[in-house]
Amino acid sequence: MSDSNLTHPESIREAVRTGYGAIARGEAQGSGCCATSCCTGDASPAAHELAATVGYAQEDLAALPDGANLGLGCGNPTALAALKPGEVVVDLGSGGGLDVFIAGAKVGPTGRAYGVDMTADMIKRARTNAITYRKRTGFDNVEFRLGEIEHLPLADNSADVIISNCVINLSPDKPQVWREIARVLKPGGRVAVSDLALTQDLPESIRGMVEALVGCVAGAVRIEENERFAREAGLTDILLERRDAYVDGMTEWNDPLYAKIIEGLPAGTKASSFVTSLNISATKPR
Repeated sequence: MSDSNLTHPESIREAVRTGYGAIARGEAQGSGCCATSCCTGDASPAAHELAATVGYAQEDLAALPDGANLGLGCGNPTALAALKPGEVVVDLGSGGGLDVFIAGAKVGPTGRAYGVDMTADMIKRARTNAITYRKRTGFDNVEFRLGEIEHLPLADNSADVIISNCVINLSPDKPQVWREIARVLKPGGRVAVSDLALTQDLPESIRGMVEALVGCVAGAVRIEENERFAREAGLTDILLERRDAYVDGMTEWNDPLYAKIIEGLPAGTKASSFVTSLNISATKPR
């Protein structure tokens, strides 16, 4: 697919679906929101190092099925969400199941965790991982559904918490994603999102890169736009927290995507001059 096709919503979805399908099958390396060598389909040391850097507890990572952590995140929304036993949680863009399995363990046997992903290969991988999760925990409380985050396969007012990790920026219709979040949340429900956001506009040469799109950079929007989308969807108590160190860490690990992006940046700048990891929390009014 040529870079010029990335102005059409379905072309964007197909680029993302193709890129993440390759990651799910273990055919791509370093092409997502991840450090060098972590997107090989294995729970590699680099993937665990990245997850620890963005806030995951070692005990949570150690309990995961092999291959659930693909190193695709840019934060820890499960920690941000402060999950409680018995809650219903939905993860947007669930990938290999990392956050769903952590959420499932936290909400326990009386709760439930759903993962939604538009890539069939990711759903297949997550469902395979779920077999190991059930054996280890004894919980039958996770489920993975194929679907687009702009049109969630879930009922109105059905979730206590919605989480997402470095996925919403990939959507060609971000306001619609936030409207879906508001629709699916129960009154009083909360959202906890970790995503990449822009602190200033990217050079046009980077915005058109397929690799940057799949890597969660070219699709990112300004910090204030994320807040506006959540507010216009009807959510309140919106809090934003920047985590610049994540992007600096990606640069230090010599991730090939970020190395290519840096080549296209103006002299004297770095990736974190334009991009930050952003935690977003909000609630749906009662």
